[in-house]
Amino acid sequence: MASDCGDRSATLKRCLGVLRDARNDSEQFAALLLVTKAVRAGEVDAKTRRQIFDAIGFTFPNRLLISGHPPAGCPEHTFRALGLTLLACFCTDPELAGHSQILNKIPTFNDILVSPCNPDSTSMIDDVYQCLSAVMATTRGPRELVSKGTVPVLCQAYMNCSYGSDRALALLLGLLAVAEAKCWQRDAPHLLTVLSKLSDDFLKAEDLTKFELCEVLPHFIPLSPPLTQDSQGSECLHRLYKGLANILGSKLSQSQRDPALKLAACLVQACGSEWIPEGSAGSKFLALLVNLACVEVRLTLEEPEPLEVEGKKEVVTACYVLIEMGIQECLREEKPLLEEVQKMQLMRIMEEAFGAVIFYLRQVKQEKLQDPFIFASVRILGAWMAEETSSLKQEICELLPFLVHYAKKLFKEGSPAASLPQPELVSTKGSGLPQDALRFLLPGFCHLTAEDRPRDILISEGVPALLCEYFLHQWAMLTSESGSLTPLTSTEMSLQTACGIFLNLVVTAPDLIRRDKTFASLMDTLLKSLPLLLPQKDQLVLAANIATLGLMMARIISNSAVLQGTQSAKEFFGAAIRFLSQAHTTQADPGSDGLAAAVSPAYTGAWADIRELWFLGMQALAGCVPLFPWLPQAILQARWLEGLSELLTRVAPASVDFELITAFQGVLVELARASKPCRDVILSHHGREWANLYGMAALEQCLSEE
Repeated sequence: MASDCGDRSATLKRCLGVLRDARNDSEQFAALLLVTKAVRAGEVDAKTRRQIFDAIGFTFPNRLLISGHPPAGCPEHTFRALGLTLLACFCTDPELAGHSQILNKIPTFNDILVSPCNPDSTSMIDDVYQCLSAVMATTRGPRELVSKGTVPVLCQAYMNCSYGSDRALALLLGLLAVAEAKCWQRDAPHLLTVLSKLSDDFLKAEDLTKFELCEVLPHFIPLSPPLTQDSQGSECLHRLYKGLANILGSKLSQSQRDPALKLAACLVQACGSEWIPEGSAGSKFLALLVNLACVEVRLTLEEPEPLEVEGKKEVVTACYVLIEMGIQECLREEKPLLEEVQKMQLMRIMEEAFGAVIFYLRQVKQEKLQDPFIFASVRILGAWMAEETSSLKQEICELLPFLVHYAKKLFKEGSPAASLPQPELVSTKGSGLPQDALRFLLPGFCHLTAEDRPRDILISEGVPALLCEYFLHQWAMLTSESGSLTPLTSTEMSLQTACGIFLNLVVTAPDLIRRDKTFASLMDTLLKSLPLLLPQKDQLVLAANIATLGLMMARIISNSAVLQGTQSAKEFFGAAIRFLSQAHTTQADPGSDGLAAAVSPAYTGAWADIRELWFLGMQALAGCVPLFPWLPQAILQARWLEGLSELLTRVAPASVDFELITAFQGVLVELARASKPCRDVILSHHGREWANLYGMAALEQCLSEE
């Protein structure tokens, strides 16, 4: 055997010498045949491969690819085949596979794959697939393949079921795994055609192929563009729904059920519940899906060593996606897919599943906190806590120290805790993002800070200080680009929810606000942020939260240095006055020829979200008037009193509801008591008359006092 290897090596060396020193094409060709024969037989090690490359470089294969006159008696593509064999050999070296001389051959590779295939050209196709696979494994490769049109070529090769179509599919899966967005952006119609075939095969298959396709299909479900916006995509989704309904309605082994649940979760991530049809069949399927997910979570997480089986974390994470859809569907009021009885049943089943999640999280050891599955488990529990405030309260209270510790650890470390990005919990699409666990816990914490026991636990675990730091960080993120506000919806939502928690603490634990110095830093940020935020029309809800929180905190920490007539304090109160004073206007009264009080057009779209905040803000502003001697003058400068007087004089009294009258009176009384100039403006604008007209007894009495 050693002798044979030595003979082959010696032969290759002679051939390489001939290639270097050949006097004519026939000598070169003869030597090349021997080299390519050895290459095809797999007899070339890394050292010899490099020797071949050093001997001939890319120049010789390039010549072969464009040569059109093979030797007599040889097939017409002989030279091209030899050139491809050499390139395929070179591509087994990763450094050479990423060389520009290989990358610029991608169009040639594409042409060969779409050319008619005859029996004696299969080796060329094998070599092309070897080259493309090697290119895809390089850093630049995927981007080059997409930009040079390989995706539609692979789609065509797969759809034609031509030689090597299985390798075409494998390459497509690889490209979609690393460059999904670019692939769909450039070649959506071709990819949709493949998805259409795969979904059709999935629906029709009656053997194990159905379950194999469950593993393949998630790669072809794009997060964008939504499949529901395209008729062909919608047809694919319907076939996938019917295929999954057939599978999950049958008795399955674990190995068959797991990929089906993962495919369903992938569809939920991409399309929500839109792929599930309305009606009895759809509601039963949705209930079955969530039910199966809950059972899987319980069976897995209640085990002593729950996640030791390979791949089990991915399955349970997929179940979390399905359960989160279940939560949303149980809360859905407009065009619900589920009937009320189904909703009640699912809420009970989900409660049991979340009991298992809590049980699992209580067992987590410190060294396991970087596990992405822990993050997925905390995230789904946060979704439950955000919506369901009454169940598992005792268990959640006992888990709060762990949740706070975990969220704090990830926030402080800025941890890329996982390879699983936040939005995509099943597949490995996308790259890992910093794990913001606190973002998913905030809505639940907002509910809990309204109750005595959980609030005490959260305070004792240092949540207020953590939230102040988190708020400052999120605000910095929102304004990170050149000092302008960036439209980061999740950041806005986090800031709004944090404001909700702080408002709860202001109302229920004012001593904490006075005592904890971190709130002075928060107050400073609120003072600076509102003037920047208020002009942004699409961020009125966040502005309302910050204005109201700032006013309510100002009442409590009025002695703070940042509020002692500083420029930032005056600018904040000026912005808060604008926010409060511009909320109402006059409009034509449909029932008469007169005018009626109405919410201003700029506020109408957000009024449902900011109404309560506006009334709280009015109440807080009234409380601030006697605390800040310079505040009445700021209100006078804003000419709010004149505007309010005009509004109340012009509109029909019946159009101003009692709650609004009470809010106006609260501010007016404090201004009349604290400031003679304000009192004079009110009186000079017929204040006594409209105070009497609107039943503002406290204001009437105040204005009558000398």
